[in-house]
Amino acid sequence: MGSFNTVKIFSGSQSEYLAKDIARYYGKELGGYNLRKFADGELSPSFEESVRGCDVFLIQSTFPPADNLMELLLMVDAARRASAHYVTVVIPYFGYARQDRKDKPRVAIAAKVVANLLTSVGVDRLMTIDLHAGQIQGFFDLPVDHLEGTSIFVPYIKSLGLKNLLIASPDMGGAARARNFAKFLNVDMILCDKHRKRANEIASMQVIGDVEGMDVVLVDDLIDTGGTLCKAAELILDKGASSVRAISTHAIMSGKAHENIANSVLEELIITDTIPLKQQNEKIRVLSVAEIFAKAIGRIRDHESISSLFINYQ
Repeated sequence: MGSFNTVKIFSGSQSEYLAKDIARYYGKELGGYNLRKFADGELSPSFEESVRGCDVFLIQSTFPPADNLMELLLMVDAARRASAHYVTVVIPYFGYARQDRKDKPRVAIAAKVVANLLTSVGVDRLMTIDLHAGQIQGFFDLPVDHLEGTSIFVPYIKSLGLKNLLIASPDMGGAARARNFAKFLNVDMILCDKHRKRANEIASMQVIGDVEGMDVVLVDDLIDTGGTLCKAAELILDKGASSVRAISTHAIMSGKAHENIANSVLEELIITDTIPLKQQNEKIRVLSVAEIFAKAIGRIRDHESISSLFINYQ
């Protein structure tokens, strides 16, 4: 084991709640880190201990504000200039991932911009979970460890012991994700087809498949305002389902999201802690991603396979 470099884990200012748990599962304290802010809001991060020759893991999700991404970029630069041997960014929630292609003229492909920024400051490796679009991995010319929420959610769904389980995707785009869940749980799936007039606003929706008497679990990668999920849940219940609950890895929870979920027909919304919840909500159950990230960090350190963390290998 002597040939391995020392692992040091640091957290950006916005993900410390999660990074502490990741470090604890890994068996290490978080490294000393300080973020100073100038009066105008300019960020100045610094490491309080040497990282020379170390394998450094920097944990920070890039949810709004954009300062979170900027802080992470500056952390990488600081580690590089302090002669870190290898820099891995751990981004539990990879922001700007919804802008992954030109879906209309004259728009930015923001996910590619973020990839370019991370590459330009000298990141060696990226670790994340449930990207909005898997192909974003191709925006990077460096290794991307794309962990899967199924390994956290599937055991939980099994523990519920639902008799007539049916997996549903709230939109056509999430069909592959839902199919994955259905495969691991050995059940069928249905689709909701929605038509949007503008972002965050649905014009119409229909259910494709039979939900009569079924316990339906809606699967999505992120929940923003909750409009789509709540509307899909209502529609499914109207079509004769026994119960509806939802799974969403990243709980952005903008605007009236908490109100929407609390007033919805959902039995519960199951999320992870990639983004901190701003308020308590009786209908929301939080499962932690800390352990899976800690295990992945250990596998990287020991040059072992990460795919054994995926449910289809277990």
